[in-house]
Amino acid sequence: MARGNRTIPTRPSSLDLFAVLFGGAVAVLPIFAKEVLNAGPQGLGVLRAAPAVGSVLMGITLAHLPPLRRAGRTLLVCVAAFGVFTIAFALSRSFLLSLLLLAASGAVDNVSVVLRSTLLQILTPEHMLGRVSSVNQIFIGSSNEIGAFESGLAARFMGLVPSVVFGGCMTLLVVAFTTWKVPELRKLDRIQ
Repeated sequence: MARGNRTIPTRPSSLDLFAVLFGGAVAVLPIFAKEVLNAGPQGLGVLRAAPAVGSVLMGITLAHLPPLRRAGRTLLVCVAAFGVFTIAFALSRSFLLSLLLLAASGAVDNVSVVLRSTLLQILTPEHMLGRVSSVNQIFIGSSNEIGAFESGLAARFMGLVPSVVFGGCMTLLVVAFTTWKVPELRKLDRIQ
């Protein structure tokens, strides 16, 4: 794929920024572990590790697969799946199911990260790569912390479970909006 596509380079970063801003449930895991899942401190530790375990397993899988086809569509599907897994996690009352949902969210997030990073390198014109990479790093560095603040604030005003469901729904809305406004992203095929 040629460098220099004018419309896509920062769109995947924006997609990630808003998805993580609204969709993250990690900040409220201590409350879920204690009040919803009755898991205790050990359970909280396992829940905190689940997204990383899912991400590592997906990373190993991706390392052995050929380059992904329909990269744009795959990116959008993975971010949407992250939102769905977040909603399902919020509604789950089973520790094991919650654990699996968090691991699945880590797995699809890994695919999203790989695709976004690759798209950034491939589609950004060389003379803009440093600036676009800087903006991307700001998005990555700040979205988790701002998302944690948003999660706590939303939980305070909406309640724990409704706030996480709301976050997952907002992630799905962001994906739908991006799909509508940036059809070029959806049409991206294989990236290498």
